[in-house]
Amino acid sequence: MQRFLIRRFVLTIFTLLAVSVIIFAMARISGDPRTMMLGDFYTQEQYENVGRKLGLDKSNYEQYWVFLKGMLQGDFGTSIKEGRPAGEVIGKRFMATFELGMAAFLFSIVVGVPLGILSSVKRGSIFDQIGKIVALIGQSAPSFWLGIMLIFFFAVRLEWVPPSGRQEWNSIFLPAVTLGWFLVAANMRLVRSAMLDVLDSEYIKLARAKGVSSTSLIWKHALRNAMIPPLTFAGVTLGNLVAGSVTTELVFAWPGLGLLAIQSTLVSDYPVLQGVVIIFTLLYVAAAFLVDVLYAYIDPRIRYA
Repeated sequence: MQRFLIRRFVLTIFTLLAVSVIIFAMARISGDPRTMMLGDFYTQEQYENVGRKLGLDKSNYEQYWVFLKGMLQGDFGTSIKEGRPAGEVIGKRFMATFELGMAAFLFSIVVGVPLGILSSVKRGSIFDQIGKIVALIGQSAPSFWLGIMLIFFFAVRLEWVPPSGRQEWNSIFLPAVTLGWFLVAANMRLVRSAMLDVLDSEYIKLARAKGVSSTSLIWKHALRNAMIPPLTFAGVTLGNLVAGSVTTELVFAWPGLGLLAIQSTLVSDYPVLQGVVIIFTLLYVAAAFLVDVLYAYIDPRIRYA
């Protein structure tokens, strides 16, 4: 178990280093912040002075080394747009994105997993058909279209919730449903497929023949052995929900990291943009590492693979 976790941890470190190089390179492709700050009319001296102030007069290798050292210390530099530490700018937006991602994740689990179990246990029934329709709609509807439709019906027509922003306690409902709806459909299909495979296995048939109750059969024996595929998907999507909230935050004007990433890209704010992507990557990799740990706990054979 310990060797398995060490291998995964080392792989995680190499992944983060590779991502840091990509982030550093991609941030500089988006444009030169000096031209954004100085406008259309400036002298070469002004251009060079701003470059020295921002550290852009150094070579790319030196800039990357400074970036890497700062990243390891939790220092992403100073925001070019706001003139404050980038970590402070990111910190103010982090909780909004984290709340939205966790709300969407919980929505996808609470709705998707029971639907998948019900659909597999009641195979061929009306519940199974409803589950298939939910999955079809969930995986077909684009998130931006779904968000606009939810705003139109529940915020504009019914006036049950605010259409955008993060002022009131119920502001999170529409963006969380929009972000998590695709995952409801995906979780439902994965759980249904995995449960059907397990329910048709020989040991489940033997347990039925021995008189094991249906409740114990489904929740204790079948569900645990069917959890590997949904767990894989949940671990990957937990990171994706936070990192992939850009569209949803834009539609609902949700003041999180996704919206901040767009704003930073438009003004070539390197430090903030790099910091946001690093945070996204850390969350994604941490979720994947957690899944590896849960794998080893659920199925001991995996830790020796």
